[in-house]
Amino acid sequence: MRIGAITHDAVLKAIAEYDQLGRTEFLAKYGFNESLSYVLVHEGRWYDSKAVAGVAHKWDHGRALLPAEFSGGKDHAAAWLKRAGFKVKTVKNPDWARDEIILACDLVMANGWKGLDANDQRVIELSDLLQLMPIHAEADRNEKFRNPNGVARKTFDIATRHPDYQGKPTNGGALDVEVLNDFLAKPAEMSEVAQLIRQGIATGDLQGLPLDEDEELDDYSAPEGRLLMRRHRSRERNKALRKKKIAAVLRQGGRLSCEACGFDFEEVYGERGDGYIECHHVVPLHEAGESRTKLSDLALICANCHRMIHRRAPWPTPKELRALIETRRTGQNRIPAQQPSAAAAEDHTTLA
Repeated sequence: MRIGAITHDAVLKAIAEYDQLGRTEFLAKYGFNESLSYVLVHEGRWYDSKAVAGVAHKWDHGRALLPAEFSGGKDHAAAWLKRAGFKVKTVKNPDWARDEIILACDLVMANGWKGLDANDQRVIELSDLLQLMPIHAEADRNEKFRNPNGVARKTFDIATRHPDYQGKPTNGGALDVEVLNDFLAKPAEMSEVAQLIRQGIATGDLQGLPLDEDEELDDYSAPEGRLLMRRHRSRERNKALRKKKIAAVLRQGGRLSCEACGFDFEEVYGERGDGYIECHHVVPLHEAGESRTKLSDLALICANCHRMIHRRAPWPTPKELRALIETRRTGQNRIPAQQPSAAAAEDHTTLA
């Protein structure tokens, strides 16, 4: 039996048994608990997704799966049911993302660091905007996703964590405090970030950006949030701009070497490295609005240095990273040389 290989017909048979026995008896018969994360939606009714997926195996493979054999989450039961052609919804809404908290925090700051009521027009407008943001998949939202009540609660979560608040804080999270501190440290910059996110959603500029970069973006540190970071990466990966930047450097007699560490792909890899280098968009996220990217906004940089720039905020410029590298190299040259291994000697030759 291949776990997860369930058919549409088998799921329908499991649903029929669920309807015949009723929820309580169906769950008890097969040893499942109520679903806490995802539910199967069929013909307007909700079903415990993990239990249905597990029992569907009985019709395809001769026995139902035991609860301990799989999870009810998006990697197991929810994914299998979707693959079989069914709709799966989340039971509770996803946690607030940094981008969403930035918008809520900007609203609280504009209100004198006080929370807002659910019937406040500004809360209603923010609720509408949050529902348009391409951060959380539709399947991960329930009918109360970022409704005015939830948005109002978030404004109080932020307001009651302000240093000047004297009462007991509400149930905010660590990310609320982190974003709040960013606003307290640099209010004008963070308010500009909030405005860029608002503009990007209103114009659709942030709507069509690829979502498959999100796993990669986990390695990046960007206080401005995930949406502006996606746009930043999209601009960096613009093949036409990259080609124009490379052509401009070559026309001026330059080399395609990293502006931070000096690494030259062709010099090290020969023909395989000819013409290869990455582009880094040097304009800070909070300043990079909807204006067209200029060649002067781009720096040629190797993959390693590119990662190091994005790894921790505030991002250094290629020039600042180069100064750091030179300082490190100078300090290492003062240390008495030890006998290097063959691999270390090879690395030293490559990066010199």
